[in-house]
Amino acid sequence: MKAKPGVAAFLAGPFSAFGQHWSLTRELTKRDVLGRYRGASFGLLWSVLSPFLMLLVYTVAFGSIFKSRWPQQAEGGPDFTLILFVGLIVHGFFTECLIRAPTLVVSNANYVKRVVFPLEVLPWPMLLSALFHALMNMLVLLLLFGLRFGAPPWTVVLFPLVLLPLALVGAAVGWLLASLGVYLRDINQVTGVASAALLFLSSAMVPISSLPPDYQFIFRLNPLSFIIDEARKVALWGQLPDWSGLGLYALAALVFCYLCYAWFRATRSGFADVL
Repeated sequence: MKAKPGVAAFLAGPFSAFGQHWSLTRELTKRDVLGRYRGASFGLLWSVLSPFLMLLVYTVAFGSIFKSRWPQQAEGGPDFTLILFVGLIVHGFFTECLIRAPTLVVSNANYVKRVVFPLEVLPWPMLLSALFHALMNMLVLLLLFGLRFGAPPWTVVLFPLVLLPLALVGAAVGWLLASLGVYLRDINQVTGVASAALLFLSSAMVPISSLPPDYQFIFRLNPLSFIIDEARKVALWGQLPDWSGLGLYALAALVFCYLCYAWFRATRSGFADVL
């Protein structure tokens, strides 16, 4: 009889995609990124064009029509377009995982029937693909910043580190929704609404300090607001992030990550029967 894995194996399990299954994870990520633009005339260029076109729409709507403003603009800092773009990059990174997670297992039903296939790695290629697009958008942000204000602050190199706690949440959401998506197919209809709520109820569009006190609490509960604010610090304001805040966020995200991984492992045995 096969022995149950110990505590050490469980602790390493969520991150086996970067060790034992790294070659598989790398190939799945490559296929995910390239497959999305296969047959498109502009190919990978759409990874930059799509968010840039969306940025134009939101800039006109919120910057020109609704006159959204940040306190830093009055001090001669980056304009609304760049401030908004950072928020959209963070939101796009997370919501790509949120929207795609419910179909991770359902759309790969052939993997479920292969006992040797490690289903637990499926959220990681999705997450790495989202990270690739976020970094591509960051290159566009740096280009726009350079054209308007010269060299960006050196703290921008900390941007991936700021995203790391949110990446843990993204992986956790991947395991949770991938499992729920097998048993509750309607969940895929909810994630689009959740994505919009995460955008409009976060600091992506407006500074939380400008809101009435009764609403600020709702915006601060949004898991994206803190990361968006910290991302702006390092990418635009040239400030160091709140290390203690990021540490607490990462600790909570890690606990959530293990809970969702445990849920995925516990429910995995029923996938084949449903599919």
